Amino acid sequence: MVRGGQGLARVAVVVRAGAAPLWWLGVFAAGIGMLVPGVTGRRIGVLAGAALFVVATAVVAFSRRKRYAALVGAAARAGKYDVLQDRAVTVRTWRRGHRWWLLAAFAAALGSAFAAPAVGGMLLAGTGAGLRLKAAWLGRREKADDVLLWVRVDWLGRRGGGPAGKAVKGYRSTGIAAGDAAPGGARRRTAELV
Repeated sequence: MVRGGQGLARVAVVVRAGAAPLWWLGVFAAGIGMLVPGVTGRRIGVLAGAALFVVATAVVAFSRRKRYAALVGAAARAGKYDVLQDRAVTVRTWRRGHRWWLLAAFAAALGSAFAAPAVGGMLLAGTGAGLRLKAAWLGRREKADDVLLWVRVDWLGRRGGGPAGKAVKGYRSTGIAAGDAAPGGARRRTAELV
């Protein structure tokens, strides 16, 4: 980076990057799992899967909120020479880095259908839904504070990484119009860009 600038990725985009693949892989795994009668039977599998979906959604959506809130409260203003990463680049980087974990989770969800149909898939989908809710919560915080939150890219790649991992020492903030993602990490509509 030029003159001490850092590469920055949007916090909400990083959180949201896993939501869609986990959701869709979970839906497909649950659908395919319904074709297998399983040991427990379809009815028990679906009921257990629905309970796990709700639990997974809540656990993922509410986990580490204190850590996120502390980082948000102590966010420093981004520097003049910091480089803001595009939303598409952030999403692609996250998905490439986690593709083997996603495939392993999908395979495990499919395999679990032989014991309890749809349970693994619904658990996976609940995880995706929880990430989406967490990104929406971050988006509400961004709108309330009228800032966008960013994290250094080099901190995301370390072990225990993630936007609230141990390697993350703090967030940076910019104005609400910076970058190409809306608060919460969604694509910015063309009307918002003008």
